[in-house]
Amino acid sequence: MGSASTTSRVTARRRAPAAPETRYDRRLAEILAHATEVFCKKGYEGASMRDLSRASGMSLAGLYYYFESKERLLFLIQKHTFATIVQRLKARLEGVSDPEKQIRILILNHLEYFLANPASMKVLTHEADVLKNEFASEVAAIKREYYRICVGLLDGLKRDRGLEFSTRIAVLSLFGMMNWIYTWHNPRVDADAEQIAREMGDIFLRGVMDGADGRK
Repeated sequence: MGSASTTSRVTARRRAPAAPETRYDRRLAEILAHATEVFCKKGYEGASMRDLSRASGMSLAGLYYYFESKERLLFLIQKHTFATIVQRLKARLEGVSDPEKQIRILILNHLEYFLANPASMKVLTHEADVLKNEFASEVAAIKREYYRICVGLLDGLKRDRGLEFSTRIAVLSLFGMMNWIYTWHNPRVDADAEQIAREMGDIFLRGVMDGADGRK
């Protein structure tokens, strides 16, 4: 009885609706979107708080009051982006036990976000080392969590298939395949995220599985 009750409470928590988005949340999202476009076009060093103020429609004084610096805006952009990717991945992995399917979900989740948010990806890639101190530490913690999830998925594939390969090299190689897609993807001639994820998954999984088998 106690176990069933606990299970029902856990299920209820999982299904509980997210807290409603507030007016502040919506306004913050708008400001971050405008700031992302400015950083994308001008670069972090080339963008000024006045540029960000004009793009967001917020007064310069108001922008300084809420964000105090453009570094904080960059921090919020990076934090939101990485946190969103990780949260969506965790949600999509729920109930999926097959290691190969899990890795394909990881690839699709990553590519979908990257192709839907190319400006954010350019800012994250080109301004990766700008943040310092607490801002850098908080974003780095989210990145480490994402990396650990990926490592866990690759280790799961190794155990399930009896494979031997370097998990670290495999994970970093996979990120190398995925992270630069925003630089070459042309929606007029290239496939959508789902098809690219399927083909990229085939290439990656065939590589790690065939390569590991060949070393036995």
